Amino acid sequence: MSDYLVRALGYGGHVRAFAARTTNIVEEIRRRHDMWNTATAAMGRTLTATTMMGAMLKGDERIAVKIKGGGPIGQIIAEANADGEARAYVTNPHVHFELNEKGKLDVRRAVGTEGYLQVVKDLGMREPYEGSSPIVSGEIGEDFTYYFVSSEQTPSAVGVGVLVHPDERYVLAAGGFILQLMPATPEHVIEEIEKQMANLPQVSRMIGEGLTPEEIIGKVLKDPQILSRTEIHFVCTCSEEKVGDALVSLGKEELSSMIEEQGEAEIHCHFCNERYHFDKESLVKMREEM
Repeated sequence: MSDYLVRALGYGGHVRAFAARTTNIVEEIRRRHDMWNTATAAMGRTLTATTMMGAMLKGDERIAVKIKGGGPIGQIIAEANADGEARAYVTNPHVHFELNEKGKLDVRRAVGTEGYLQVVKDLGMREPYEGSSPIVSGEIGEDFTYYFVSSEQTPSAVGVGVLVHPDERYVLAAGGFILQLMPATPEHVIEEIEKQMANLPQVSRMIGEGLTPEEIIGKVLKDPQILSRTEIHFVCTCSEEKVGDALVSLGKEELSSMIEEQGEAEIHCHFCNERYHFDKESLVKMREEM
């Protein structure tokens, strides 16, 4: 089954919702970085929420999310756009702990609780939009929920989950939802939503049972109106040409120093884990063409 997300409205347009299946893309990133289970869960939850936030954009707009909670995983970075293209990485992919007291992967311990969640949106303006909020739990879903309320003043509920095979480490299922109340939502709608959320199964259970994004939406909204469906793909924007341009931008002096001292250059992309190697001959040619 392919990864995709859906956008929907409910309660006469007073509530909007997003739900996504991200199993394949989370597994792709796990494989590229040889990630251990707890790190995979933290990255996957962040990527899932970021991908759904990307669906709130339009055109060439992009979003980048950074989570830095002070835990051993270091930073979690995720990026997405309105077309369902996304990528992510963590500083330390080799983080894993025993299950917590609830029998779940201990994401809180990996992420930490002393830090912040930062969102940067490139909306095509002169300056990007930036917002941030403190980490409140380290469980990711609650942290995004708090971000929406405190930084964007949008009452929201965010549920994200990742199931990883305990022995073979591959991703069994990943996905989640975002539910948001629009301005001037009637009180009776808010009460109805609160009842729905109180009886909602855990996200990990829903994705583990194979519920589709449409079915997850159906759990959080009554008679939802599905507006669109967008396929989700891992896409990294790096390339040998872009990396070469970055080396040229260092200037002749820096390039000459690199040629004399190292005789080569290797650039590592944190997102896709690809390495681009430039030998001495390539570097000299770059310098001559400047």
